Amino acid sequence: MKLMLRFVLPLAALVLPVSALAQGSSPSLTIAPIRTVVVVRGSKAPLQIDLRVNRGFHVNSNHPNDELLIPTTLHLNPPDGIVITNVQYPKGEDVALAAMNEKLNVYSGDFTISGEVRIPKSAALGTLRVHGPVKYQACDNRQCFPPKTTPLEFDVKVVRPVVKKGPTYTPSSPHIH
Repeated sequence: MKLMLRFVLPLAALVLPVSALAQGSSPSLTIAPIRTVVVVRGSKAPLQIDLRVNRGFHVNSNHPNDELLIPTTLHLNPPDGIVITNVQYPKGEDVALAAMNEKLNVYSGDFTISGEVRIPKSAALGTLRVHGPVKYQACDNRQCFPPKTTPLEFDVKVVRPVVKKGPTYTPSSPHIH
């Protein structure tokens, strides 16, 4: 028994740091908290979704160079009265990997998906929640991992238009004494 402990403990000391390191960085994408989008009824406001790919990994861009690759996509499900338009994905970075003959178009590190939130004039005032998933496939320099979906949500606050008031000062007539 002592002989086995003599070999197992040093071996475990070598293996544990490697497995702990492997658990520290996973092939995933995280979404920064999204601020409440405040929109005046009958107008539009910008939408910004900030994402981060864990270090050592990349995800295919929205327009990968190969039709067999799974693109990064955002699918928002707004409630009635909210329209999400002009969704723009950033341009990916062309990266050459040793195992591939062609370059991949990918996102790595931080990137932003933007769009517009439009509210019709007939929309009710108040706060509504928008839900949706970001679908992606993460890879490292050696392999690709199974596709994943990360949910996101944010609030849209519909407010009244600001009514500009005229001047409150009324000059008195010079004929009044």
